[in-house]
Amino acid sequence: MRGPSVSRRTFLVGSAGLATATIVTVLAALGSRRALASSGGSTSVPGPYGPLRPVADLETSLPLLLLPEGFEYRSYSWTGDPMSNGQPTPDLHDGMGVIFAERCGAENELVLVRNHECDLAGPIDAPGRYDTAIPSGKSHPPGGGTTNLVFRGRSWISVEPSLGGTLVNCSGGVTPWGTWLSCEETWIDYTARGGRRHGYVFEVRRNPAETTGKPIVAMGRMEHEAVAVDPDTNYAYLTEDEPSGCTLYRFIPNDRSGTPGSYEAGGRLQAARVVGQENADLMTPSLSDVYQLEWVDLQDPDAEPGMLPADYPGGSGKASGPFLEAWSKGALRISRGEGICYHAGKIYVVDTAAGKGAFGRRGHGEGTVWEYDLQAGTLRAIFVADDQLTADHPDNITASPRGGIVLCEDGTPVTDQYGPGVRLLGLTAEGNSYTLAKNNVQLSEEQLLATGKRVKTGDYRDGEFSGACFDPAGEVLFVNIQDPGITFAIWGPWAKGNL
Repeated sequence: MRGPSVSRRTFLVGSAGLATATIVTVLAALGSRRALASSGGSTSVPGPYGPLRPVADLETSLPLLLLPEGFEYRSYSWTGDPMSNGQPTPDLHDGMGVIFAERCGAENELVLVRNHECDLAGPIDAPGRYDTAIPSGKSHPPGGGTTNLVFRGRSWISVEPSLGGTLVNCSGGVTPWGTWLSCEETWIDYTARGGRRHGYVFEVRRNPAETTGKPIVAMGRMEHEAVAVDPDTNYAYLTEDEPSGCTLYRFIPNDRSGTPGSYEAGGRLQAARVVGQENADLMTPSLSDVYQLEWVDLQDPDAEPGMLPADYPGGSGKASGPFLEAWSKGALRISRGEGICYHAGKIYVVDTAAGKGAFGRRGHGEGTVWEYDLQAGTLRAIFVADDQLTADHPDNITASPRGGIVLCEDGTPVTDQYGPGVRLLGLTAEGNSYTLAKNNVQLSEEQLLATGKRVKTGDYRDGEFSGACFDPAGEVLFVNIQDPGITFAIWGPWAKGNL
């Protein structure tokens, strides 16, 4: 569907899409949630776009995705493909967001930033560099970072590196001022081996040459996952992915101007606490559970990781310094924080392992989506998966400009009427899930020779979806498959459903 054009003046940056007063999120119907809660919880339902079928990629002619009738897509920037500077595209495509849009003649031109969840591998030779040292005993410097992609109309234009010398850049989030916050999902310290400390957030600019590679230390040192920014206050909300212990965080910047580099001026890190309930356990929620939150200040966002206290419920282990301080001040606990996004006054948070797994193990379930109402200060469970068909460990999350929610799965290939494959899921207004797309990447030697791709042969249907985000006009959904590392642009009859 061709939507309205987007100018630089009217563009509200963000993978959560347009947050105008006239758009109401499809998940805001409290009456629907109450009815659903009484019926037993979230379930898998037929999608509004119809059944899936293999669809040929417009770039390679390979049937890489299963999509509903009427949808098309174009792949780009596979692992190993040459970038604009001649370097091979890094692997492990992960979080991604649209940071800029403008009208170019009859078409919209977009700039996206994409994370690469690499560890110690071939480094990304980018303008913004953080840690360039090779730790003693290792063969490579930190190989994580970001790449910037340009998309115009229905075609990919270019890709170039923007941030390097970081580690395990998992997800992140867009800012209202047109930059990307890339998050390191690690707290490793290489200072004793000639390198630097890791576990920070970095800001990436539209022009890669302006990316500083400076860590935003005040946003905490932890196994970061993702970040979402409230455009009304420029406060940032952050998730942490550490099974031993994680909570929700908020960053209040010293400089609230909403300009590139403003977060680098520092600020105050806070942790979420349930009002009247010390160390509330939110690991096994029920649909429509609701909590009133308050925020407590943390004094040392750069504190070293340490062991959990002896009386910590659920066992022992190591946790980040910010979490240890947060827990001592009564912060809430979730299972594993993953994706987070902003839309229309709400922050949507994914706990990928909420629920109970085998043998009743808490925090080993199939996942939950929480909705945090910024004005009311309430946290509500709007989606709770009790089985793999409903959802299998959702990870990244995004909202379309129309308010529909899309989840990227990071679990095992779910086998359904379409065969095995990891899925993209949509959520209905009632809080149920439906399959929007399935990973169908199966590559033979003959296909790779014909397309010139530099990845290995194999069945990649277990590769996770990541980095889902819409353009601000709601015309194109962008998403990655992490392994073998492919980026897609998908378009079609979105108006048939809630996306």
